[in-house]
Amino acid sequence: MEEKTYKTMGSSGILSLVIGIIICILGVGAGVAMIVNGGRLLKGKNDILF
Repeated sequence: MEEKTYKTMGSSGILSLVIGIIICILGVGAGVAMIVNGGRLLKGKNDILF
């Protein structure tokens, strides 16, 4: 019974690490995309005529 608990804890730990890494990568990707988009908006605001 104890061996099953250790295996479950190991699998759960690995899954948590993988999900954490994926979330970090997605977060960095989203941050970079927002910075690029913001820069484009600021650059293009001078071209708008009302």
